[in-house]
Amino acid sequence: MTLPLGQGLNIGGMTRDALSVRGLRKLYEEQVVLDGVDLSVGAGEVCALLGPNGAGKTTTVRILSTLIRADGGTARVLGHDVHSEADRVRRLIGLTGQFSAVDHLLSGEENLLLIGRLLHLSAAERRARAAKLLERFDLIDAAKQSPATYSGGMARRLDIAMTLMGRPRLIFLDEPTAGLDPRSRRVMWQLIRELVTDGVTILLTTQYLEEADQLADRIAVLDHGRVVAEGTPDELKRRLPGSHIRLQLANYDALDAAARLRPNGRRE
Repeated sequence: MTLPLGQGLNIGGMTRDALSVRGLRKLYEEQVVLDGVDLSVGAGEVCALLGPNGAGKTTTVRILSTLIRADGGTARVLGHDVHSEADRVRRLIGLTGQFSAVDHLLSGEENLLLIGRLLHLSAAERRARAAKLLERFDLIDAAKQSPATYSGGMARRLDIAMTLMGRPRLIFLDEPTAGLDPRSRRVMWQLIRELVTDGVTILLTTQYLEEADQLADRIAVLDHGRVVAEGTPDELKRRLPGSHIRLQLANYDALDAAARLRPNGRRE
């Protein structure tokens, strides 16, 4: 079932969010990492958690993906409580963390087949699923190679392909483009857009303003464990004082020429 962006699941005349978080708290010893986080994500949306290192983004993802427990508050994923119904939640979600989860002792194809076995897919189903994902993520030529030989962008695509072996309805992407070059980052953006077209809900963490602006239907800005701002990209930009002009130029020569005309301008 594919829903328009921003439209939640409608059950019995009531709209249910794909993700609902209320008052989420987490402490490590005496340090407060999350301090009452509230967050809602509709089915088929991309929600970006934006914030600096230490803001609580990864901790939020780890709680929602059932890897760790919260110390307070509630969180429901696709209608299931992440604490009391953790097994159900795990069957419905996928997670791509900050660091690659691929096994360099296996080939790219073997990594996918291993995930299929862990998900208890039949031999025929996991072979078919792996072949489809290798084609979709442009990894056919590298399928028999070790991921140790992959570029950063290829390894990240394999990571996401592994996440998709189980056909998750909600995917957590924890800084999926960190360390990638600009071209690989834009390839990853396109893959994320295609996932949303397929009806997948995505919670994305990032430190990149442009990434959140390009991909997210809604953005929640985290700082010191709290949501300090939330809204659509346009809503958040309208709250900023001052004004700006954004130019899209044909090449780097034109960019350099424009930068010389406005030396104090922001160059991207």
